[in-house]
Amino acid sequence: MKIQSKHVVSLTYDLYVNQEDGSEALEESATEEQPLTFLYGAGQMLPKFEENLSELSTGDTYEFRLSAEDAYGEYDEEAVANLPIDMFKDEIPEVGSILPLQDNNGNRFQGQVVSVAEDSVIVDLNHPMAGQELHFKGNILNVRPATPEELTHGHAHGPDGHHHH
Repeated sequence: MKIQSKHVVSLTYDLYVNQEDGSEALEESATEEQPLTFLYGAGQMLPKFEENLSELSTGDTYEFRLSAEDAYGEYDEEAVANLPIDMFKDEIPEVGSILPLQDNNGNRFQGQVVSVAEDSVIVDLNHPMAGQELHFKGNILNVRPATPEELTHGHAHGPDGHHHH
């Protein structure tokens, strides 16, 4: 079955990113035992990721690259926040930890702690893969029509369509 809107896609992937020395390294994977399963066209995936899968069918292999611009954007030097240390009450976060944050409009996002000073915590709000070209290789395991419940919920309920909230 060919991938199209309102279908559930299960796939494997290996994601490679460039290292400082110019070589590529495996960043993350989805395996046949634990595939990535998503509702195609529901806005859950990077648009260019879905675009590269659009002509594929069950059993097809794929390989493509996404530029930083088409993935998580270029690294933005301005997307670093200086948060007052008293925001953290008793528990000062460690450098490298990921903080769940929320803006004044209720939008949720994450930031990584870059440094901790006496009166502030510096948090990088860029996506961890901002500025990176992403190199995907994988296999389409299954394509099936989404169930009415999945369409109503706006997401896949697993490879076979059975998942309880």
